[in-house]
Amino acid sequence: MLQRTALGARTARAFPAGRRALGALFFANGFVLGSWAPKVPFFAERLGLSDFGLGLMILMLGIGSLTMMPLTGSLIARIGSARILRFTAMTTVPALLVLTLVTNVPSAAVAMFLVGATVGAMDIAMNANAIVVERRMKRAIMSSCHGFWSLGGLVGAVLGGVLIARFGALWHVVVVTLIEAAALASAWTMIATDGPQPDEARTPLAMPRSIVPYLIGIMALFAMVPEGAVLDWGAIYLRRALDANIVLSGLGFGAFSAAMALMRFAGDPVRDRLGAVKTMRLCAFAALVGMLCAGLAPNVAVAIAGFSLAGIGIANMVPIAFSAAGNMPGLAQGVALSLVTFMGYSGILFAPSLIGFAAEHVSFRLIYSCLAMLFLVVLALSSLARHADGGTQGN
Repeated sequence: MLQRTALGARTARAFPAGRRALGALFFANGFVLGSWAPKVPFFAERLGLSDFGLGLMILMLGIGSLTMMPLTGSLIARIGSARILRFTAMTTVPALLVLTLVTNVPSAAVAMFLVGATVGAMDIAMNANAIVVERRMKRAIMSSCHGFWSLGGLVGAVLGGVLIARFGALWHVVVVTLIEAAALASAWTMIATDGPQPDEARTPLAMPRSIVPYLIGIMALFAMVPEGAVLDWGAIYLRRALDANIVLSGLGFGAFSAAMALMRFAGDPVRDRLGAVKTMRLCAFAALVGMLCAGLAPNVAVAIAGFSLAGIGIANMVPIAFSAAGNMPGLAQGVALSLVTFMGYSGILFAPSLIGFAAEHVSFRLIYSCLAMLFLVVLALSSLARHADGGTQGN
């Protein structure tokens, strides 16, 4: 009896440790991508890339991520998320260092693909491990994990600009690599261990036959398409349509991303209290109103407020969709999660280029107003978010 009590106490302590490990790793993953942003101009200049050439390079990053996501999900179904997470986190540590040291365009293209593959695979493994911890803790943690990702991206972008300006691109990437290694070292022994269940171990390398994970993927996709639109085109919209100056045009995405990060840290208690379905509906409604306000705004202040409200709404939609995918009954966690993640990230990686094409023919006002309508689809599918609560409720 005493032995079982001691084991239970050790197990209870292990779950918060697993949560702390995920905080460090989500931060590290976001930190890599945030640190990449201020390096882009130096990367393009060093390799002599045109805007079109740089666009193709960035596309290689996205292709690498999307290529590895389905494979990573299948591997997680067979051997568990912890081993995959350790390996992919380890390969992500030198990612920016590799991109800094490449000397020609062909090697840079290969490096971009590989970096995208490692970062994307780590993303799948982190989210799968977060679902493991959610199940054991019987409470939601996914939104706060994504909050750490947003925080990592913000810190990486700000710190990167300062370090590159003062010490140069090489010293910047050395510091980034050391921070990444430190984050991995701090999390290494705390990562929640798991393994395949007997039926998941025999899951074939095939797409799910049920339509439900695809519908959950549509929810993730329709949340991330507007996010990508604000990221890549928000500043241009504010300048062209509303005559914003340089400072104000940058505030659009700044307000959007800050609202997302803050709401993600607040999202788990909201979801635990209201349930995933009601939370998803409230989020979709807020995002719908916010994006419409931004698209129909008479001035810059209203547009920035609209982007902020949209950020508050979008913040927890993707984490809930990921939790729902990972808790789908009858499906291997890694396979369903990788499908939904693949569909979601397709929106943020490829939709901005389609929006750019559309902007040559119609106004940004119309584009943002139409993007708001995507949240009506999310509202219509919101009942599927009930699967997210499967990992956070007691038996």
